Amino acid sequence: MPAAYPRLRMRRTRASGWSRALHRETALSSSDLIWPLFVTEGRETEEAVPSLPGVSRWSVDGIAARAKEAVALGIPCIALFPNTPADKRSERGEEAHNPDNLMCRAIRAVRDACGGNIGILTDVALDPYTSHGQDGVLDAAGYVANDETVEILVRQALNQAEAGADIIAPSDMMDGRIGVIRDALEEAGHVNVQIMSYAAKYASAFYGPFRDAVGSGGLLKGDKRSYQMDPANAEEALREVALDLNEGADSVMVKPGLAYLDIVYRVKERFGVPVFAYQVSGEYALIEAGAAAGVASKEALVMEKLLSMKRAGCTGILSYHAPLAARLLNG
Repeated sequence: MPAAYPRLRMRRTRASGWSRALHRETALSSSDLIWPLFVTEGRETEEAVPSLPGVSRWSVDGIAARAKEAVALGIPCIALFPNTPADKRSERGEEAHNPDNLMCRAIRAVRDACGGNIGILTDVALDPYTSHGQDGVLDAAGYVANDETVEILVRQALNQAEAGADIIAPSDMMDGRIGVIRDALEEAGHVNVQIMSYAAKYASAFYGPFRDAVGSGGLLKGDKRSYQMDPANAEEALREVALDLNEGADSVMVKPGLAYLDIVYRVKERFGVPVFAYQVSGEYALIEAGAAAGVASKEALVMEKLLSMKRAGCTGILSYHAPLAARLLNG
């Protein structure tokens, strides 16, 4: 049995800063961060996203500059999301497999600017490319057709790998897509291209600002509950993770992050694999709004929330606050 008070005083190790640092169980560093960035058409273009204060869409040259900034801050990876122009969106999202689309141009620009000094994670899903805002192809009844969508996702993934993506991140939540994409990457010789599966992506209320940023919010017809997960379910998340790992995912993601820390913890405990969380746009916006309202210091809110994800078992975290957090962590 452990000693009892007063022989054991839990406050002893908290009494000074050096002791708190010495006994700290969880460490957060800039190398734990992935910075999501939004790509738009144009040159020397920066478009503020009103629902995401402090976040902008950048033209390809601006994305390359942000990648250099990430390298300087010690952020090891960026995640790219395109705001596809309306005239290039379609019912079937064909622009997703155009080798000269926004995503592919941004990948090449980052690689030219930074070489192999930064990882490039790319989103695989059709919502930035469809005219209806869904993540896949619709059948006659308006239902997202799984297998038909997967065929297009494979072409999209190969297109991004050919452009130079390091991590393919399918966020679509279609059944069976990880295995088919893995096989296609292997067959095409992209044996070192990783797959980070959005394995447990919930139908969340926290995604609104993101949809504004990629231009799909006003287009969305219906909802995404037939493929994104019910927020009430945890065991289902473990089944989803198991399936994606069996199909060849190198790492898995839980999305959103903060409201699903129990899922992060359970996935890490059950599978012992790299687990990432996405601190999504709604979470970012709430921090910004809270700080603006005087609830607390923005810096304190940012660091506490990121640390909570790391403590729950995250290998890394996608966050729009990544550059701020890196500056704070780097002192």
